[in-house]
Amino acid sequence: MRRLPSLNGLRAFEAAARHGSFTGAAGELNVTPAAVSRMVRLLEERLGFPLFERQPNALALTERGRALRPGLTEAFDAMARNVERVTAMRAGRVLTIGVGATFAVRWLIPRLSGFHTAHPEVEVRIATGGGGNPIREDWTCAVLLGDGQWPGYEAEPLFTAGMLPVCAPALARELRRPEDLLAATRLSVSHWSDDWPRWFAAAGLPQPASAGLSFGSHAMALQAAIDGVGVALGVETYIADDVAAGRLVALFPPPVPLGRAWYLVSRPARQQDPGFKEFRDWLRSSAAEA
Repeated sequence: MRRLPSLNGLRAFEAAARHGSFTGAAGELNVTPAAVSRMVRLLEERLGFPLFERQPNALALTERGRALRPGLTEAFDAMARNVERVTAMRAGRVLTIGVGATFAVRWLIPRLSGFHTAHPEVEVRIATGGGGNPIREDWTCAVLLGDGQWPGYEAEPLFTAGMLPVCAPALARELRRPEDLLAATRLSVSHWSDDWPRWFAAAGLPQPASAGLSFGSHAMALQAAIDGVGVALGVETYIADDVAAGRLVALFPPPVPLGRAWYLVSRPARQQDPGFKEFRDWLRSSAAEA
C-alpha cells in the first residue's frame, strides 16, 4: 500500500519549485496563488518540515525541498508521457511513425499516398524528434539513419545511399571539374560537418580554405542549392526527386558512400500493433525501389 501525501500538494510544490513562485505555479495549475500557497503549506505540515524559505519577493528551496523536487518532476513527466501514449491509442488502426524531418519531406511523404491507397483503414501519423531515445513511447516505429546498433530494439535494414554535390542548373554550367568546387560556395549541414572534408578526400583534392555556408538541416541546404545560393552535398535519398525534376543537377559521380543505412526500428512489444505489419511490408517494397 502506497503512503503518499496529497497529490495536489505535490503538484503545487513541484510547479512552484520549477517556477520559483506561487504566482507562476498558479498560472500553470489554473488556480490562485493563495491556493498554491495553501496546498504547499498543508504538504509541509503533512511532511513535518518546510520545503521553501519564504522571502519577500521570491521562494528559496530548503535542502529537503531541493532533494524532493527532481524525483517529482521526473514522476510527473513520466505520467504525462504515459497519458499521451494511452490517449494516442484508438479502437481503429493508428500507426505513428517517427522520422527525421528531412527524410519525411524528401522521401517518405511523397510516397505515402501509395500506402494510404492500399490501406485506407490505417490512420498514419508522422512524428519527429525522439529526444534521447530512438523511439518515443507513443511511436509505433521509426525510420532512422545509423549503424543498426540500437540495443533493445528491432532494427531492419532498408537501404543505403551515397552523397554527391548538387546545385541549380545555371550554376552547374559553370562547374566543369571537381577542382572547381574549391572556389565555389559550398552549403553544409551543421551536424554533418565532416561530409565535405570526406568528399574532397575521396575525390583526391585538398581541403578548401573557406568553410562556406552552414544550415541546420539538409532540407534548408538543398533549398538554398535549388535557389542558386551554392553547391550542397546531397544525400541520394534526399535529392532523387529534385534531380529527376530538373531542379538540381548532380555533379561529379560516383557518390561517396555514407557508411550508414536507413533502418526500420521498433520495440519487440510493438510488433503486433495495428497497421505495423502492413507498413513494414510496404516500406520494404518501397525501399527496394529506392
